[in-house]
Amino acid sequence: MSSFDEATSHRISTGVQGLDKILNGGLSASRMYLLEGTPGTGKTTFGLKYLMAGAKQGDAGLYITLSETETELRAVVAAHGWSLDGIKVQELGNDLGLTAAAQTILHPSEIELGETIKSMTQEVERLNPRRVVFDSLSEMRLLAQDPLRYRRQILALKHFFATRECTVLLLDDKTSEPTDLQLHSIAHGVITLEQEAREFGAERRALRVVKMRGLKFTGGWHDFVLDTGVIQVFPRLIAADHHTAFEAPLQTTGSEELDRMLGGGLAVGTNTLLLGPSGAGKTTTALRCMLAALARGERAHFYLFDEGISTMTSRSERLGMPLEGYIDSGQLVIDQIDPASLSAGEFAHRVVRAVSEQGARFVVIDSLNAYVHAMPGQSFLMLHMHELLTYLNQQGVMTLLVVGQHGLVGDVRSDIDLSYLSDAILLFRYFEAESEVRTAISVLKSRTSRNQRSIRELRISAPDGIQVGEELRSFEGVLAGAVAYRGATPMLTGPKD
Repeated sequence: MSSFDEATSHRISTGVQGLDKILNGGLSASRMYLLEGTPGTGKTTFGLKYLMAGAKQGDAGLYITLSETETELRAVVAAHGWSLDGIKVQELGNDLGLTAAAQTILHPSEIELGETIKSMTQEVERLNPRRVVFDSLSEMRLLAQDPLRYRRQILALKHFFATRECTVLLLDDKTSEPTDLQLHSIAHGVITLEQEAREFGAERRALRVVKMRGLKFTGGWHDFVLDTGVIQVFPRLIAADHHTAFEAPLQTTGSEELDRMLGGGLAVGTNTLLLGPSGAGKTTTALRCMLAALARGERAHFYLFDEGISTMTSRSERLGMPLEGYIDSGQLVIDQIDPASLSAGEFAHRVVRAVSEQGARFVVIDSLNAYVHAMPGQSFLMLHMHELLTYLNQQGVMTLLVVGQHGLVGDVRSDIDLSYLSDAILLFRYFEAESEVRTAISVLKSRTSRNQRSIRELRISAPDGIQVGEELRSFEGVLAGAVAYRGATPMLTGPKD
């Protein structure tokens, strides 16, 4: 096997959770890579984790810094609760004999580039590190002054490190505009970090592998989080990579009348959209279906965006649908979601982990209205939801999606349209009858069974949570949103919650 083949086949970990998966195993050893991003995107943190991963394996690491002092770097490490054991920090400014006062007077371009490179190469020859992080190329670019001289110096560094079987990570803050494509051509691989500030809530961070010679990687943008002591990348979900064989029988919703409307119940490996105005009973219906799954012994995850956990559990208790026992046993997990601080990639990661690691077979997302605000755009939401729902379907998971519509009566509209992605749709509407505001429920769509097209009354009440009445005739204006009932079928009676 040639030396090139050996280096390509030998992978080393980046030390960043999730990034190795995107790279299908990590980086090829003895190569030079570029990590670029504007200030604040996390380049230094990535570089430190890369060196720390090597230190755990006994690989000597060297952090060469032109942009930060060693004191500043160690302060960052201490703030994360990490250690630089096994990692040497070389501050090139100090090695060149520059005092703090001199650095405030001299422009970087006045420093001889050759002396800087000489100091760095001598330290590398002395320590013989297996991993090196160079921070940053923007300072090198200023020292070089001339683009041709800069390119030649980077090429010289590449050849120098290649002969030493050293894997190098170059950090660049993208101060050159436009993007330095010459640097892209020199590097064996390029990873771009981005940070998007939103009008409200936490900023969204994402990375993309621009190129990786000789390695297959997962393309596109991947969300990641950067917090004290934590850096994690969430690989973009690709449903086509996940297939599981399963049977798809119809399962009860916990209501015989609703089962008949659906043509026998809900099928395993399908998703159902619960669509209607606020307060019409969507969440309660979802809870009723989930309790039926829990009674069958299945594990369930409820992703709650709109209301507090205590509010939902106490309301469910009053309706005769207690959840505490299932929560205490771990069979049911209710995850309170803050859409202002959660990215699409992180949410998908939570769902995938619940299914693959915790065995969830029933998933409720309540509601997509709040979730849509965590997305950078509606088109992205549709693509993301397509992958997520396809993944859940292929894993044999039964999924309920709650979508609240604007308005209570009259013109009722939705922010998003997931009807084409849904296997079944339950429509909730308010209507007036006998001087009371009541709720109607109908099944608009079912891909797995022959559903009824009738409209029935839905009542929220104990002890079963919901009551579904007989078929109601003589409805008018259901699809228009202004529903009126002028039939003779008696309405449901009994105390309301």
